[in-house]
Amino acid sequence: MARGKSKKKGNGVELDFRQKLWEAADKLRNNMDAAEYKHVVLGLLFLKYISDSFEERHNQLLLELEQGADPEDPDEYRSVNVFWVPKEARWSYLQANAKQPTIGTLIDEAMIAIEKDNPSLKGVLNKDYGRATLDKQKLGELVDLIGTIGLGDAENRSKDVLGRVYEYFLSQFASAEGKKGGQFYTPRCVVQLLVEMLAPYHGRIYDPCCGSGGMFVQSEKFVEVHGGRIGDVSIYGQESNPTTWKLAKMNLAIRGIDNNLGPEPADTFRRDLHPDLKADFILANPPFNMRDWGQEALKDDVRWKFGVPPKGNANFAWVQHFIHHLSPTGMAGFVLANGSMSSNQSGEGEIRKAILEADLVDCIVALPGQLFYSTQIPACLWFLARDRHNNKFRDRRGQVLFIDARKMGTMTDRVHRELMDADIQKIASTYHAWRGDKETTDEYKDVPGFCKSATLEEIAKSGHILTPGRYVGAEDLEDDSEDFEEKMRSLTAQLKEQIEKASELDRIILGNLKELGFDE
Repeated sequence: MARGKSKKKGNGVELDFRQKLWEAADKLRNNMDAAEYKHVVLGLLFLKYISDSFEERHNQLLLELEQGADPEDPDEYRSVNVFWVPKEARWSYLQANAKQPTIGTLIDEAMIAIEKDNPSLKGVLNKDYGRATLDKQKLGELVDLIGTIGLGDAENRSKDVLGRVYEYFLSQFASAEGKKGGQFYTPRCVVQLLVEMLAPYHGRIYDPCCGSGGMFVQSEKFVEVHGGRIGDVSIYGQESNPTTWKLAKMNLAIRGIDNNLGPEPADTFRRDLHPDLKADFILANPPFNMRDWGQEALKDDVRWKFGVPPKGNANFAWVQHFIHHLSPTGMAGFVLANGSMSSNQSGEGEIRKAILEADLVDCIVALPGQLFYSTQIPACLWFLARDRHNNKFRDRRGQVLFIDARKMGTMTDRVHRELMDADIQKIASTYHAWRGDKETTDEYKDVPGFCKSATLEEIAKSGHILTPGRYVGAEDLEDDSEDFEEKMRSLTAQLKEQIEKASELDRIILGNLKELGFDE
């Protein structure tokens, strides 16, 4: 498929073939609910991806027959981390049968065959394409449409084309589902900001509410962009929603990212799948203000070192879960609702105070509104660090950096805002300068209205409230150096002139009306 000319629309969002593909696929959705259609489309994209990778390896082995290669030996594929695809599951076979009324059953059989030969995908793939309610003509057209991706030059056959399409479709489905869904997807710009600020070059990365795995994908991208290799980080995750867990497994498989998301979906509070894990980096976007999280059965849990979280809100259960899983030098960056910065209800203020006094809070960022697909609740970023006095960065004990980014970002449509690359770089570089990254040459300084380095004593005087606006103050207005008295005289003269002009305009209008006979 020709890639066409890309039109950059902001933070990596390109109005290119992906949008055209999405519009075509969405047209075939007909009356199907977006939440249901998501699994139809993303399952086919995954099948196309592994089939393309298989075909590329298959063609290579055909050229090596004289050297003893066997294109039908599964081990020839597994040895280079390519999924073995049985004949009945190859895309060429399915596309040849796309117009048949049995196409749904054939796809189900293909999924079953792939899972059987690839244990890591067991229980992950959607096998419900043969159901009576799925229009087989539309399904065949969708197979034809997805078949146009990845063909052509070597670049289009590379793994990341389908990976980018997959990510784009995830975001579009999150938008289409709106408040009814979308929790599986954290907007790319928010994930990118978290990753850029934490800079997870290597080590163990953990997301205990990983959704579709976006934090891991972006972390691997960061490592690659900064000269590292895929595999420099180890991925650990957990997700309670079964369909979202499957999305994450497919999303990571498309990128070739090894992972440990546990053997199955599970609730992080009630059944921690990585109880002994101490992570170097934790990135997460837990559900906002989650109720009924099971506090009654967990009151004596070892994780609540700073106080038992309230029954009606899991925000500080998540925060303490993160702290519990941090290594001695580990760092965490996560999204929470704004209430976490100031709430004093049900003991939350005491827990926040205890965490502050333990000197774990490194930075707080207030985000602009309308960034999320699933909620309009204002949100913020928390950054925690276990050891704020090591050789990696400067000694910043007793200090917290506050950044107010509420005015940043650009509206990309009527209801969604996005942080642009320049916004992300400004926030991340401010944090890196403040904490003293060795790679940065920027010198940190407080900027009224944007950032402020506050001491724990200042924060205590503010009742341990962490709202950045309280500390950064108002931005400086530009001083035009004009004397106040002179400025007032000038403005008054301008006003008199405008009043006289308005009177003259009224006189002319009345005169014209009189000439027309409307002088009463």
